[in-house]
Amino acid sequence: VQLVESGGGMVQPGGSLRLSCAASGFTFRYWRMTWVRQAPGKGPEWVSTIDSGGDGIVYADSVKGRFTISRDNAKNTLYLQMDSLKPEDSALYYCAKGPWGTSRENWGQGTQVTVSS
Repeated sequence: VQLVESGGGMVQPGGSLRLSCAASGFTFRYWRMTWVRQAPGKGPEWVSTIDSGGDGIVYADSVKGRFTISRDNAKNTLYLQMDSLKPEDSALYYCAKGPWGTSRENWGQGTQVTVSS
């Protein structure tokens, strides 16, 4: 399993970022995928999960209405569009193969998102 996140950076409050996660080493289109984030000094926080076909989607209350998860199974890529970003969204964002609670070995290396004025 290889998951490589990209698209993180520093943005002002109210701004937007689009994260990508390139997947390889497994049959991406068969797997539910998840975004997880972890802020300094805090435990991992579930953000969103999307079913293998892209139709079943759930979000944490903290991001609902601001973040949009999607996937392109032809490109083996998972996305997270993040709008109306807040300082409390600052964290290391990971994509994970499987549902929330999947083993840490099924996570990528993460991409840093910093929201600050």
